[in-house]
Amino acid sequence: MRTLCASTLIGEFFVIGFAGLVAMKSDDLTTATVWTVCGIGMLLSVLLCGMLGRPGGVALGWALQIALVVSGVFVPVMYFLGVAFAALWWASVHYGRKIDEAKARWAAMEAASRTAPAAG
Repeated sequence: MRTLCASTLIGEFFVIGFAGLVAMKSDDLTTATVWTVCGIGMLLSVLLCGMLGRPGGVALGWALQIALVVSGVFVPVMYFLGVAFAALWWASVHYGRKIDEAKARWAAMEAASRTAPAAG
């Protein structure tokens, strides 16, 4: 799960940066505001990569997904990109857990086959 989720978060890092470039063209936002908010979002996306194995890491990832969708207020294309990344986040968490479970079952079967006495 961690690999899939981290890949999604790194993609979001770049999307947040590019959204900042687009938001700079807005007359309603100052450059300092844009890069403070985008910088926090970009930093959070990188820090979350290391927090995925800890309690609350996935929940914080969901909070970032919500923030991406809400950022569409300032950069309308972020409504679409936020929803797209929320779907990727869901898929990363959902299928990542299934992959982790399958790996654990395989490792348990492998360990059992090594310790079982050979018949014959």
